Amino acid sequence: MPMTRKQLDAQLGGAARAWLDEALAEAAHTAFHEDSADTAPAGRYTAPPWELRFAAAGRHCGLEYADSVRALLLLEARADLPAVTRLYEQGTAAERRAVLLTLHRLDLGPTALPLVEDALRTNDTRLVAAAVGPYAAVHLDAHQWRHAILKCLFTGVPVDAVDGLARRAGGDAELARMLGDFAAERTAAGRTVPHDLSRVLALTAPAPFPEHSNIPEQGRPQPPTEES
Repeated sequence: MPMTRKQLDAQLGGAARAWLDEALAEAAHTAFHEDSADTAPAGRYTAPPWELRFAAAGRHCGLEYADSVRALLLLEARADLPAVTRLYEQGTAAERRAVLLTLHRLDLGPTALPLVEDALRTNDTRLVAAAVGPYAAVHLDAHQWRHAILKCLFTGVPVDAVDGLARRAGGDAELARMLGDFAAERTAAGRTVPHDLSRVLALTAPAPFPEHSNIPEQGRPQPPTEES
């Protein structure tokens, strides 16, 4: 999970903090002037200064803090769809991961789904894991989400990375069928069935009928009588 600014300040050295201050100021400037007539919109091959800082975050603040720094830049700039698309398409795998991890914190609605879909088409486990976070949990439709689960199982991404797993898998009979087919195919090919599969399959089981429910007596199934 990305760190807050306060947490970053406690970890970064003086030079890195100064660099981050400047980078965030540039991002805030872009956000403030985004609708101003004297600020030209960034084209596909021209970018505002903060986007260049986005790419350089690991070099100046350390690779272990790059995700957090990039998330702060996206939020400070109030990055819109063209900006996140540009950063994703032109970025390295690490930069793409940072975009994916921050999508749910930006005011984008479902418009950034193509980025998630692209990440799920890769076999890069860093991107797949980032793609099944909170944004996907809200915006992927049932068909796409089920295939995202299978992608995690196929690539070895732990299902702990899937946000909202229990909620979305609960009672999903179609997901259960797909998991069964996947397990059968793996077994027939002499391959190991991922251990996470049984965990997800268990989540798809229908909820048991509660022993003490609030259903009125007349609405509950009744045992047959001799007359019936």
